[in-house]
Amino acid sequence: MARPPCAERMGLARLTRMAVTGIDLRPLWQELIDKLIGGTIEAGEWLDLSLIAQLLGDKPAGLAIQHEILASHRLFRSPCAVQNPRLRVLALAAATDMGSNTPIEFLLEDSGIELTTLYVIAEAEWPEPLPDHDIAIVVASDSEDCRDALRKISLMLPNWPRPLLNPPHLVGNLDRDKLHGLLQGIEGLAIPATAAVSREWLTGLSRSAAASSDIAADLAFPFIVRPRGSHAGAGLAKLDDPAAIERYLGGRQEQEFFISPFVDYAGSDGLFRKYRIVVVEGRPYACHLAVADRWDIWYLNAGMSLSAGKRLEEETFMRTFDTDFAQRHRTALAGMIDRIGLDYFTVDCAETKDGSLLIFEADNTAIVHDMDPPEIFPYNAPQMRKVFDAFAAMLCRRAARGREKAA
Repeated sequence: MARPPCAERMGLARLTRMAVTGIDLRPLWQELIDKLIGGTIEAGEWLDLSLIAQLLGDKPAGLAIQHEILASHRLFRSPCAVQNPRLRVLALAAATDMGSNTPIEFLLEDSGIELTTLYVIAEAEWPEPLPDHDIAIVVASDSEDCRDALRKISLMLPNWPRPLLNPPHLVGNLDRDKLHGLLQGIEGLAIPATAAVSREWLTGLSRSAAASSDIAADLAFPFIVRPRGSHAGAGLAKLDDPAAIERYLGGRQEQEFFISPFVDYAGSDGLFRKYRIVVVEGRPYACHLAVADRWDIWYLNAGMSLSAGKRLEEETFMRTFDTDFAQRHRTALAGMIDRIGLDYFTVDCAETKDGSLLIFEADNTAIVHDMDPPEIFPYNAPQMRKVFDAFAAMLCRRAARGREKAA
């Protein structure tokens, strides 16, 4: 049988790197739009156009463009650093926004490994035959718009011809309300109970605080709320009283939310510290540390580039991770890694006032990159290289194991 056609694309890593370094993507956008109007656009360029729209802040347009191209073409190859790759990886993705599939391109950019992405959609059959590959990995997330893709992959899993990492049934455990139940009871680990609630329920709570007992017995003001399926702190808020609920809903259109108790994790100096850890084949690696005077912290709002003291603390966290942080929380980390069971995932966490490892979320789609300016963050690229090398080594080992088993 003929191999299924595979379109070449610039891809997420290259386009994001352009945007981060200050390159204006609008001329490229216009160039591709002109090709689209003229009927000369290639399938890979069409998908790049979808990414550019999202990087420029127009998510609806990006998803609409993606929907159009995936109706006719679902297999795409990312740029590879070498002409003769040492390994071929097939990523199984969902038709969703650019933040809901593992940004695997960043992990493989300079690895000499070929990456092909197959978008799995409910209304389309699997390619026949499947694209040539040595190993596959599920990059779709646990978000609602990825569920159909995960279900379809699950049905195919028993007959998959090569090793497959991050199986869909384990990815599905990462949803915030499921993760709490999965990790509850691990020694040295704290994770706030999380519940999914409707807009209607929150409206009722704003009028009667007693309604909270219907969801979680220990829920009380203040508590944390965020839209279900949101990323990077979008829509995240701390609600201190019923009036705050009304104000919050007045500025949101979503119908489904996650709520959880607020945990004050400020250190003795009054600052909040949020750690990102990457787990590759069961081993944790430092990814970054954000330090700020606000609880709703993520790396982009922590002002790390403006503070040499914060950067020194982050560098120390990375340099001493194996002998300090990982040792201090070795029991909690081991228990969490064992229960989650994925080959690759990230964890956003902190430390409670009593020294427990406080888990905010575990995810298979958080971005892990080396795009921070080296003149400001000279320690970042070497640490990310450790992560990238570990990821590539895992792929090679598992693919070799699969070949030995087949032989």
